[in-house]
Amino acid sequence: MTRVGKFLEKTSLDELPQFFNVMKGDMSIVGPRPHQPREVKKYRDEHFKVLNIKPGITGMAQVNGRSDLTFEKEVFYDKYYVEHWSFWLDLWIIVKTPFVILFKRQKS
Repeated sequence: MTRVGKFLEKTSLDELPQFFNVMKGDMSIVGPRPHQPREVKKYRDEHFKVLNIKPGITGMAQVNGRSDLTFEKEVFYDKYYVEHWSFWLDLWIIVKTPFVILFKRQKS
């Protein structure tokens, strides 16, 4: 990976193009992050409910550990979001996201 690519990934600027998907209506700002097919193969029956709503740019898993989470914990947060959705939960996630991006990611 190039230095520019590392910078974009570290600062999460590589996520900005996802806003085009939001404008197209394919994604929402808050929701479960889409999982890769290899991850969906691990789903148990109760996990499939996260596929019933649009994926989001940020979500419960992103503000509670991002890529440091185990698959099980990530799916737990996604499922929690689907089952407990509210305007206030979305607002909390939106407000918390910049702080998590700027201050909590220590991986290089």
